[in-house]
Amino acid sequence: MKFTVFTPTFNRAGFLPRLFQSLQNQLFNDFEWIIVDDGSTDNTNQVVQEFIDTNPSFNISYYIQSNLGKHIAINKGVSVAKGELFFIVDSDDFISENALSTIDIEWQMISDNKAFAGIVPNRCYIGGKSIGNPNYDRLDCSPYEFRYNLNEEGDKAEVIRTSVFKMYPFPETYNEKFCPEALFFNRIIDYKLRYINRDLYYCEYLPDGLTSRIFEIRKESPINTCLCYMEMANLKVGFKMKLKACINYYRFKRYTEAFIDKPSLQWYNLVLAKMLAEMLFLFKDKRN
Repeated sequence: MKFTVFTPTFNRAGFLPRLFQSLQNQLFNDFEWIIVDDGSTDNTNQVVQEFIDTNPSFNISYYIQSNLGKHIAINKGVSVAKGELFFIVDSDDFISENALSTIDIEWQMISDNKAFAGIVPNRCYIGGKSIGNPNYDRLDCSPYEFRYNLNEEGDKAEVIRTSVFKMYPFPETYNEKFCPEALFFNRIIDYKLRYINRDLYYCEYLPDGLTSRIFEIRKESPINTCLCYMEMANLKVGFKMKLKACINYYRFKRYTEAFIDKPSLQWYNLVLAKMLAEMLFLFKDKRN
């Protein structure tokens, strides 16, 4: 099987039919759809069961877990995935009818090259504008180079070899329901991704979504958050990026007493980062 389209969902029953319709419209059909319900309290179960009952030939697998967080849902999806490529499509988003066929054509060009971990088309707003304003046609580089050397911005729709996802599962930290997805992408810096300037994934940022509540969400999962910033600070990035990561490390370290390795930066720079994090707390975070 070529693709596993994976959808983690939490109380998004009203949006799932739109996503399902976009999957039914696909011009490429060699895929499965795995849904992991992260403890929804709405009628998600009923909606998905109706998909299954009324479309028996459509390859849908549905799993329910207690509310553990998106990263744990991803780990579950990866563990049962049959597709060569793993494509996370959030429950309130959808993809164009040529999304899988376009990605398949691009993947055929590089699939035999083990240096490549996947294909990355654009995410777009519902109105059609690309997020991040990419100015390339094709770009082969690591996610590290893409973000920190080329300074490309904006969320992307990463489609990754399932085998690579299996090698780098998200940490399952007790009582933490969030882990930055950047942790995974910073860990695969030895792989290349093929970035393509094609608008294939459509999304909207909802008022109760992760992005809108990101500070509180990270504050409630400080161990995973600090781990991500510690590893980010240890990458071969410029001083400004290292300092920013260190500031955020100390910014969220105050919310846990757990031992977490410090970033590998000179002691005086760590002192500076800690001071700036304290100022950030006093003048901004404390008010939240």
